[in-house]
Amino acid sequence: MDAVTKWFMEDRGRRAVEALKKRGFNAFYAETQTQAKEVVLKEISPGATVGVGGSVTVRGMGIVDDLKARGNKIIDHWVAPSMLSEEDFQLRRAQQTSDVFITSTNAITLEGQLVNTDGGGNRVNAMVFGPKKAIVVAGANKIVPDLDSALRRIKEIVVPMNCKRLNSSPPCMQAGRCVDCRVPQRVCRITTIIEWKPPFFSDYCVIIVGESLGF
Repeated sequence: MDAVTKWFMEDRGRRAVEALKKRGFNAFYAETQTQAKEVVLKEISPGATVGVGGSVTVRGMGIVDDLKARGNKIIDHWVAPSMLSEEDFQLRRAQQTSDVFITSTNAITLEGQLVNTDGGGNRVNAMVFGPKKAIVVAGANKIVPDLDSALRRIKEIVVPMNCKRLNSSPPCMQAGRCVDCRVPQRVCRITTIIEWKPPFFSDYCVIIVGESLGF
């Protein structure tokens, strides 16, 4: 990473961290994903049951493998043989009452809000109620100025890239833009905006990494 990009990501990352702290979150800035992973592993006790949301960032960082190696019980619906199967549903359901829920976010505003859109709803649900503790890890590439920018980022970047990853073809993939489709393949079904740390979590940790991670 060149010096200018590093400066830009750090500046935005630290601004977002300060905004998140003012909204009650336990927020950190990490220069690298290696540093971020060290924070995550310290934040999760060895005996904790960990639910893992749908996140390319978390899995790409190797966090799940490290937790498994350490002996943590992992609840990961990505291991189910097929989406929408009974096993897939039960794993997603079990994540809601895990000791720790770890995931990423689709967008973070410089005002300190977490914005997410789901197809199934298990991830956004566990981010607002259920688990005892939440950990959100996100690259600085996901920081946007405001809510309008966050929703635009989701529709223009997050959804197309995840559809490609999942080999899904809703109408927006053919049109090259959001068309507010009304079809069974629709993946934008539930959108949440977390304005403030949800009250029933003992801790809500947000780690912003000074790198481009995930979608």
